Amino acid sequence: MPIQISFELSDSDLEHFRTLMKSAQEKASQFSADVILEKARAVTKEMEHANLPDFVSTRMQSLETLIAAYEDPEWQMPEDEKAEILTSLAYFSEPHDLVPDNIPGLGYVDDAVMIELAIQDLSQDLDAYQAFSDYRKTEEKRRGAEANVNRESWLDAKRSELRSSLRRSRQNSKRKRVFSRIM
Repeated sequence: MPIQISFELSDSDLEHFRTLMKSAQEKASQFSADVILEKARAVTKEMEHANLPDFVSTRMQSLETLIAAYEDPEWQMPEDEKAEILTSLAYFSEPHDLVPDNIPGLGYVDDAVMIELAIQDLSQDLDAYQAFSDYRKTEEKRRGAEANVNRESWLDAKRSELRSSLRRSRQNSKRKRVFSRIM
């Protein structure tokens, strides 16, 4: 029978985790981007083979998305955004966690908290990348694997979609005004 345990992190708890993150970032500054990414990927591989609680596995997927966004040449991520992601991944280049990963059920709690902190800071970037990835999959299905989908083509499609939505909205507003005058 499963048991559910909830906990809330106070501002001082969060400050503690942010301090740990800053310390990890300082230590990771000696590593290249490739090393930080390699270590973060190693954590995700370990997590794939571990029996993770759901709250950790969902956050692990976000960690994988951060790595994918960083490495995706078609996403054309600006350098400042890449630096933010590397900064967020720095904690995972630390060989020793706050909570050892081999403790069943609890070993990845600190990792989940750190991923959540990174996600909060980068949530809009993650959402945009996920929308881009979904668009790319759709276009590749529609036009085949040779479809040239990059950030610019996605943005063009989004602009076109927004213009169409605005036109429809204007037309609906006009119809409502005309209808209200008739009544």
